[in-house]
Amino acid sequence: MGDTTNRVTVDGKRAVVVGGTSGIGRAIAVGFAADGADVVASSRTESAVEATAEELRSAGAETLVETCDVTDRESLLALRDRVVEEFGGVDVLVTSQSAIARDPIASVSEDDWGRVLDVQLSGVHRACQAFEPAMDEGSIVTVSSMGATLAMPETGAYSAAKGGTDAYTRVAAKEFGPDVRVNAIRPGFILTPQTADAYAEGTERRREVERKTEPGRMGEPDELVGAAIYLASDAASYTTGEVLTVDGGFSNTAFEA
Repeated sequence: MGDTTNRVTVDGKRAVVVGGTSGIGRAIAVGFAADGADVVASSRTESAVEATAEELRSAGAETLVETCDVTDRESLLALRDRVVEEFGGVDVLVTSQSAIARDPIASVSEDDWGRVLDVQLSGVHRACQAFEPAMDEGSIVTVSSMGATLAMPETGAYSAAKGGTDAYTRVAAKEFGPDVRVNAIRPGFILTPQTADAYAEGTERRREVERKTEPGRMGEPDELVGAAIYLASDAASYTTGEVLTVDGGFSNTAFEA
């Protein structure tokens, strides 16, 4: 058994963050770069990829500007091939792409249902299929949600996709192991561009989160970085097939009579 002292780091690793130009994905990409990794943060929008790449360079990382669309397998393969060509391989893959439809199950459209599952669940599958062959060993980190386990109204498609992501993570860990570990982060209520309107200051949704979390507030994207670094690091060499919840204690809220 190796010495794991001071190995909770991604220093020297080559990481790709799909969906890495906004919200949680961007925070993880920048956090990896600040910790010493070379990082490619990709998404569909070239201007966002360019802006994030500049931020990564400022943090000391080597990076690339390459867009991708998780609904397009060929774009993921092109991203993988360019990263392998430039960096020689991939040690860490993070899947943090996002799409949501805030509609009741009874009325969500076929198009919205399909779009959310295509991005959130099938997108994870396509990214894993594309990148795992380029990883001699390393770590895949998927981004799940409390929607996978809690009944959150008007998020039927999103919750179904995230529940599927949890199950997919466990199966991928079994099939890709032992050399490639696969784990998920399950964030709680995090302030991102996607959640800003639904959980605006003063709304009942926001007040409920503040009542039921131990810190009494929404989380920030940066507060997911430590979990991502741990799962991507050599210190987690015996951790695979797990879902790590980071929710400020929301899901552990005691019943209040």
